[in-house]
Amino acid sequence: MTPERFHTIVDAYGADPRRWPDDEREAATAWAALHPHEGDAVLAASADIDAWLDSQTVAPPDYALQQCVVASAPARRPLRIHRRMWWSGAAIAGVGLAGGLAGAFAVSFFLVTGEPPPAHELSWLTTSFGGSSADWSGE
Repeated sequence: MTPERFHTIVDAYGADPRRWPDDEREAATAWAALHPHEGDAVLAASADIDAWLDSQTVAPPDYALQQCVVASAPARRPLRIHRRMWWSGAAIAGVGLAGGLAGAFAVSFFLVTGEPPPAHELSWLTTSFGGSSADWSGE
């Protein structure tokens, strides 16, 4: 424990060792016992501030103030907003369904005809995960 750290602890947490951090409490108490002149001066100055802060109390709010705050709170939103949110969810579901149907139509078209798409158009069907059939080495 350094003198600077002891001063920091007392400045931050006060003179009462019960308020000090658990992992530094023993070291700070030992440092104050080894340096009683400096430690007592720091603790006495902090004890005055602690006593003043402990003497200050805040009265709980009275019932009239509570009712005033509750009355000034914004009203609940009307149900119309939930209806709009429902329509936006239905629109997203509709777009997904349309995309699924378009994909199913494209796959069924190639299955019914029995012919794969032309070979020169296969490069756009592959992904980089499976490797590309296009040869870009000449460019």
